[in-house]
Amino acid sequence: MGRKGKGTTILLLTDSNDLPLSAHIAGAHENEVNLIEPLLNEAVVHEAFWQPTHLLYDKAADSDPLRERLEDRFVELVCPHRDNRTKPRTQDGRKLRRYRHRWRIERSISWLQRFKRLVVRYEYHADHFLGFVQLACLFTILQRF
Repeated sequence: MGRKGKGTTILLLTDSNDLPLSAHIAGAHENEVNLIEPLLNEAVVHEAFWQPTHLLYDKAADSDPLRERLEDRFVELVCPHRDNRTKPRTQDGRKLRRYRHRWRIERSISWLQRFKRLVVRYEYHADHFLGFVQLACLFTILQRF
C-alpha cells in the first residue's frame, strides 16, 4: 500500500478487483501507521456507501492501537506480526490466508510506477503531485476496461 521515494509516501487503497479507490500522499518522515486512517477517510468520503471489511497491509501496520481503532470502524486489519513482537499474537494462520493476495496490491502500485512523474517527483507542490497520482489512477482504471 505504500511506496517511498523522493521524500514522498504514496498510499493506495484498492478494491478486490485491483482497481484504485483512493490515494493519499504524505511526507516520507511520517509513520505509515498514522496514514492508514486518513486514507480510509478519503475513500469513505468519495464512495459514500462503500466501507472496506478487510485491510491488507505489510508488517509496518502491526500496531495494536491501530487494530482497535479499525475494529471500531468494523474493518479487520490483516497483516503479519513483526518478528520482534513482545505482546501475544492477535491473529492466527487462518486470518493470514488473505495475506497471500497482497501481490495484487503490489501489482497495482507497479501499474502506477509506469508513469514517470510519479517515480521521479517533478512537482514542488503536494497538491499538484496528488493530482498526477489521481490522474494515473484514472488512467489505470480506464486501461482495465
